[in-house]
Amino acid sequence: MTERLDDTLRRLQKERDEADRRYNDALTALDQARPAFDPLPRPVAGHDEHQLGALNEAWNIVPGPPAGGGVKARVAGIIWRAVAPYFQRQLSFNSLLVDHLNRTTEAARQARRASEERAAALEARFAAIDGFTARLMLYLQQITAYVDTKDRETSGGALVLNAAISGMAENLDKRWESLDVRLETRTAALTSSYESLKGTQEAVRTAVSVSQQASLSLKRELERLMATRPDMAGAEPEPPVTAARTEAFAPALDAFKYVGFEDRFRGPRELIRQRLESYVPMFEGARDVLDVGCGRGEFLELLAGAGISGRGIDLNHEMAELCRARGLDVTEADAVTYLSGLPDASLGGLFAAQVVEHLQPAYLLRFLELAFHKIRPGGRIVLETLNPACWVAFFDSYIRDITHVWPLHPDTLEYLVLASGFPGADVEYRSPVPERDKLQILEVPEGADGTLVELAETLNANVRLLNRRMFTYLDYAVVGTR
Repeated sequence: MTERLDDTLRRLQKERDEADRRYNDALTALDQARPAFDPLPRPVAGHDEHQLGALNEAWNIVPGPPAGGGVKARVAGIIWRAVAPYFQRQLSFNSLLVDHLNRTTEAARQARRASEERAAALEARFAAIDGFTARLMLYLQQITAYVDTKDRETSGGALVLNAAISGMAENLDKRWESLDVRLETRTAALTSSYESLKGTQEAVRTAVSVSQQASLSLKRELERLMATRPDMAGAEPEPPVTAARTEAFAPALDAFKYVGFEDRFRGPRELIRQRLESYVPMFEGARDVLDVGCGRGEFLELLAGAGISGRGIDLNHEMAELCRARGLDVTEADAVTYLSGLPDASLGGLFAAQVVEHLQPAYLLRFLELAFHKIRPGGRIVLETLNPACWVAFFDSYIRDITHVWPLHPDTLEYLVLASGFPGADVEYRSPVPERDKLQILEVPEGADGTLVELAETLNANVRLLNRRMFTYLDYAVVGTR
């Protein structure tokens, strides 16, 4: 068994290393594909405006009519009147040409200013894309380190589980070896007795008579035990009671220390009452509901407030004393012993919150079997526990409590309830991880490059996958109906 577990761990380690390598290669490729940003060239103002001022000043080249009254003036007037129309047309042409050049130059100035503004906007956009790429790379580097940390925590938990299973396997091997030795010893003793009795027929008759008397005595002793222990009727002989079995349900801390542990890590009484309040309608109309591991009595108080009669049991002496001080019906006992002393079909329902993860597997199976027989038809069994399929619940809550014995997957506990005889069972998930504690989706700005959009979508798909694996529900409850 240990070798198979080691092979499995090595295979998981190899798969994780290969996934890390592929992820790091993809991250390196992404970093290398990051485009270099060079400032855009700015448009340069043209040098075709240096003659525009001179044109605006010299376009009116036509002189006015001659002044004076001499012969020259009269001759000049005759000549002026002859050529004036041509000069006027030239003057009009010059005026239109200079006006056209002025308007064309102004349009060129405006186009240049628009080009400069567009270039500045593009530079700002490219700078934003460059900053987004840098932040994306930083985010990917951070999430890679976070996932690596969680992988190491998981590997550590797997190694601890492997060590525990190996210890159990070694303990089982030692028990089998001890049993083999006892069987061999007894076989040798029987063989020796047989050899000593084989001499005469009378000795054989004597041995048979002694054996018959011993059988009758054993039968009477077994009948006496069955009369005092109703739960033994029809059951296989149980193994000898050991310290490990008697401690199957007991917390490993001193009673008063565990009360303080509950107050600090599980939460104050009012918070627990709010969490357990939604279970009360499941027992509506029932009576004689048993709260196993009732703790500080929050659920018993809720049942009493709803007019439902209930009682509780708890192995912790301080817890039981606190409940009795509040007027609650609480007995200091373990679940199997207490249920064994009850008549069949005597309970209207059974409730256990954050209890089953404290039980050894064999003890849990016996507890579920007794619960099936002690609950009346139509009654319900409700078992709430931590959800080890949620990494946050396992690493933040389960391994923090040293009295936890075995994490129970929702599918496993549902199957055990059904296998114990309950005809129906459902799993209800509770206490979802707050959105603020989950990995956040990367927002892509509008107008982003198509490659960046594709990368962001791929990253967000991986974030959603991690959220479904790591940040789901902290608790769940299996609800079975008798």
